[in-house]
Amino acid sequence: MNKTELIEAAAEQTGLPKSSVEACLKALTDTIVSTVAKKEQVTLPGFGTWKASDRAARVGRNPQTGEDIKIAATTVPSFKAGSGFKAEVKANR
Repeated sequence: MNKTELIEAAAEQTGLPKSSVEACLKALTDTIVSTVAKKEQVTLPGFGTWKASDRAARVGRNPQTGEDIKIAATTVPSFKAGSGFKAEVKANR
């Protein structure tokens, strides 16, 4: 499912116009991104949690030359599915 299909499905479920659903989806994603960028956590009980995780610096290997390369420390976004989400996916294998 892509963004357009998601908007159409949500509009059908809620009876709202697609433009309103699209605006809500944009506001939701923008809020999640800006909150996680500030290293704060966003939790939707039963659905999941988004947060920023620090990844330590490490040594990697160039696959073409076999030479060691330094990979800098960074902060990455992560998502952990909630129990309700996991249960629904498991039930519908």
